[in-house]
Amino acid sequence: MTAFAILLAVVAAVLFALGARWQHGAVHAGAGALRVLDLPRRPRWLAGLALCAVGAGAHAVALGIAPLTVVQPVGVVAIGITALLDGRRRELPLVAVTTFGVGAFVFVAARSAASTTVTPTAEFHAGLIVLGLIAVLGLLGTRPALRTLAYGAAGGIAYGYVSVLMRAVSQDALHGTVGWAAVFSVAGMVAALLVGGWFVQHAYAAGPPHLTVACLTVVDPLFAVAIGAGLLGEAGNLSGPTAFAELTFAAVAIGGVVALTRKPAEPAPATRVTGSVQRVVLAAETFPPDVNGAARFAHRLATGLAGRGHDVHVITVDPAGEARTEYVDGITVHRLRSHRTPFHRTFRIGLPWEVSKDVRTLLTGLAPDLVHVQAHFVVGRYVLRHASARGIPTVATNHFMPENLFGHLHVPAWLQRAASRWAWRDLRNVFDEADVVTAPTPRAVKLLHDNGFPARAIAVSCGIDIDRYRLREPVRHTEAPTVLFVGRLDEEKRVDELLRAVALIPGLHAEIVGDGSCRAAWEQLADRLGITARVRFRGFVGEDDLLDSYAAADVFCMPGVAELQSLATMEAMAAGRPVVAADAMALPHLCRPGHNGWLFTPGDVRELADRLRSVVADPAVTARMGAASSELIAAHAIGTTLDTFEDLYREVAGVPAVIPGDQTLIGHRRR
Repeated sequence: MTAFAILLAVVAAVLFALGARWQHGAVHAGAGALRVLDLPRRPRWLAGLALCAVGAGAHAVALGIAPLTVVQPVGVVAIGITALLDGRRRELPLVAVTTFGVGAFVFVAARSAASTTVTPTAEFHAGLIVLGLIAVLGLLGTRPALRTLAYGAAGGIAYGYVSVLMRAVSQDALHGTVGWAAVFSVAGMVAALLVGGWFVQHAYAAGPPHLTVACLTVVDPLFAVAIGAGLLGEAGNLSGPTAFAELTFAAVAIGGVVALTRKPAEPAPATRVTGSVQRVVLAAETFPPDVNGAARFAHRLATGLAGRGHDVHVITVDPAGEARTEYVDGITVHRLRSHRTPFHRTFRIGLPWEVSKDVRTLLTGLAPDLVHVQAHFVVGRYVLRHASARGIPTVATNHFMPENLFGHLHVPAWLQRAASRWAWRDLRNVFDEADVVTAPTPRAVKLLHDNGFPARAIAVSCGIDIDRYRLREPVRHTEAPTVLFVGRLDEEKRVDELLRAVALIPGLHAEIVGDGSCRAAWEQLADRLGITARVRFRGFVGEDDLLDSYAAADVFCMPGVAELQSLATMEAMAAGRPVVAADAMALPHLCRPGHNGWLFTPGDVRELADRLRSVVADPAVTARMGAASSELIAAHAIGTTLDTFEDLYREVAGVPAVIPGDQTLIGHRRR
């Protein structure tokens, strides 16, 4: 029976690893601070919970037929599975050390374990110990560097106590002696699960899933075994040498977990292989949970490269201000200390001297094969400067237009022309260090050239995961035709023109997704226009809600005049929606008039209204143009973008690459 119990425990560990990975992904899918009560609304988190519940059931059966000290430690199998799922292959040696420690501990403990009865007194004393340990770990978790370790350990202790109670209930059930003691045990299990779950979700938010799983699968069994030996009398046959061996192997397991915690803070230098791109550093001024096109592209590029086997590290500022390292979706994110600005409540910057020092340390430790910066501001500037000084191959992508910042910085109109010239000059000076410079569209490349950048920049689409939008089933909130806008609610987006156009079309509804400095003013405008009942201002929404918004809309509108590509418009096209867009910047590259939508003259509200009316008035036209959008967007698949960037990476690293299209790569090494 013991062998069967161990087999059940292994199955439970596999299910737990899969469930933990799904829950970790769901925790990081939302924007802003973690709200545990919001997690049950996320299908991925619920699916992970279901897997963990099935695993817990298998584990409970195993506990009912074998000693606690045999069954509980088998969960260590989950560490390696989770590390592989998370793409942390470089940390498998540490996982192996931890696995060996727990495995050896299991072997030794099983030889001296004896099955005993769990008494209510032992349950009560164990509960007091649990409360004390969790309180201490909760205090330690207030320090960011210890948060994942402390919270994961607290969850492990809570779950270890659940195992003690579960064994008591299982014994009562098997012997047919279920009474009030079992009821109290079940109540204790529920409380311990809730407390442990709270700590585990916050551990997921602070670090990689395999580290949290390592804490759980080491602390949980060690604590359970300690309770079994100290309170339940399961170690009646324990000898002195056996006890010493158990303590030694427990120390090895704990040391492995601590090493997993410390390793990211001091990354070991990597040896670069000439002509091979393996470790890539992406420098981004904005990154999720920030909600904007540049942040979404940086995340999509990072996860896409990681999915192709690259070791991807992102350097960015922290949205809350605190320096930390986290692991999300198979990538390592190094968040630098940031500070508030008076320009926008979500706009934070790193101080140059702080960023320069931290970037120098990170690049020295990481020794990347290539650096790819996403902007020329503070983070991108110093990453590019230090990478260039070290002879690291570099690629720079521009998502910037001065108009994107004028509203945030409140630059007066009379100063904007001079400020624009200075901004472009600054970008040229920074990006001139890069081996290759890209921009999302040919129009964006031309803009670089028009503002004095040498004719060596090339166009590479930001790309999107088309199937993610195409396969979404629509869930409509109204049967009335609906126009959708997605983006920041800032001056250059000109959502006020869309609202005025909606007021001219009886029956047309509008859904506005996003937030920004102009939201309050535009809500007041909708009220003055008498269309409040037909306009929904959604603010920032989660990924699932955003997909639903695209699927439910009849037409998408982008009235902004400072779009270098417009990811939101591309996403709407991937969802099969017609587009009505301003005839400005790069939008004409996405909209073919009369085919998949219409362009309108910026500022001409009546023309915008006519274009919207012509699309939604006839369902057949709406469907035809939506199908055309689906066809046109195929050229912007994320796979093609990743192929192109990998070719560029190989080119600057010394391996010739073929660039799609007619443009020739002129980027060259100047070192």
